[in-house]
Amino acid sequence: MDSQTPIGIVLLNMGGPDSLKAVRPFLYNLFSDRDLIQLPLGSVLQKPFARLLSFFRARKVREHYRDIGGRSPLLDWTRRQAEGIAGGLGPAYRPYVVMRYWPPRAEQVLRQMAADGIKQAVVLSMYPHYTGATTGSSLNDFRRTAEQVHPDLRYSVIEQWYDWPGYLDALAGRIKAGIEYFHELVRDEVQILFSAHALPQKFIDRGDPYFEHVMTTVRGVMEQFPGRPWQIGFQSRSGPVQWMEPGTEEVIDRLAEDGCENLLIVPVSFVCDHIETLYEVDVEYIQHAVGKGIRTVFRSPSLNDQADFLKGMADLVRHHLDRR
Repeated sequence: MDSQTPIGIVLLNMGGPDSLKAVRPFLYNLFSDRDLIQLPLGSVLQKPFARLLSFFRARKVREHYRDIGGRSPLLDWTRRQAEGIAGGLGPAYRPYVVMRYWPPRAEQVLRQMAADGIKQAVVLSMYPHYTGATTGSSLNDFRRTAEQVHPDLRYSVIEQWYDWPGYLDALAGRIKAGIEYFHELVRDEVQILFSAHALPQKFIDRGDPYFEHVMTTVRGVMEQFPGRPWQIGFQSRSGPVQWMEPGTEEVIDRLAEDGCENLLIVPVSFVCDHIETLYEVDVEYIQHAVGKGIRTVFRSPSLNDQADFLKGMADLVRHHLDRR
C-alpha cells in the first residue's frame, strides 16, 4: 500500500443497542442474519421468525441492559480501540468502526470513507477466533457493501489473530491483574476458568475452526502460568439446539464440588466489555459460583483500551502490511 495516501483502519464488531428502545430492533437484526442463526424452514421465514423471537426475547434482554446502564458500551470501546491502533501506526492512518447489527453499519462508514478520500484500508475483525457466525458474517457484509458503495476501495483483511503474541501477552497481563485481586496468601490456589462464547455444535461439525483457535489461545496464554490449574467453559448458550460443551455454569458446578474456594473467570473470546462480561459473567456467573460455595470469585479485567493490547494490535497491522 502507498504510504503517501491516507490508509483506513476499519474495525469490525457485532454492535449493541444504544438505548433500551433499541434492544428489540437490535435483536431483530441479529436474528435475521442467516450467517449467524439459521432458523428453520429456510430464508423465506427467517425474518418472520426473527420478528417473533425478538419480540419475546426483548423484555428479558432489556432488563439486562438496564442493569448495566441502559446501553451497550461496545461501540465506545471499539472506537477507542480503533483510535488507539491507528494512533500507534502513525498520522497516515484513519480509524473507522463498522458494526454488524447496529449503527454505524457498513454502508454509512464506507460512504464516509469515500468522502474522506480513503482509497486504501486494512479491515480488522475484532473477533480473535474465526467463525463464520461472527467474523465470516461481518466480512461478507463489508465486502458486499464495499462493492456497491465504495468499489474503488482497495483493502486487505485480518480475519483471525488467536495466536498473535501481542494478544496473548495482553491477555496474560489481565490474568495477572485478576490474580492480584485475591489475598496474597491464596493467590497460588486461585483456579482459572476461561469462558468463551459458545457456538451451536453444528458450526464445529462442519469444520469451523473456532474451537481450535480458542484452545490455542488458552494454551498459549497459560504457558506464562506454568502449573496453575485451568478450565474452559462456553457461555451464552440458549435455545433448543446442541451447543459446544461444557457450559460455563457446568464447569463452575464441578469446581465447587471439587472444593474450589478461589476462582478467576477470564473472558477469552471478547476483547472489550459488553453485556456478556458485565451482566452474564459479573452478575449471573459470579452469583452462581458464590451460591455454590466458592468463597471468592472475580473476573479478570477486559482488554478494552489497555495500552499493551492496543500496541499489540498496531504491531499486528504493521506485520500484516509488511508481509504484503
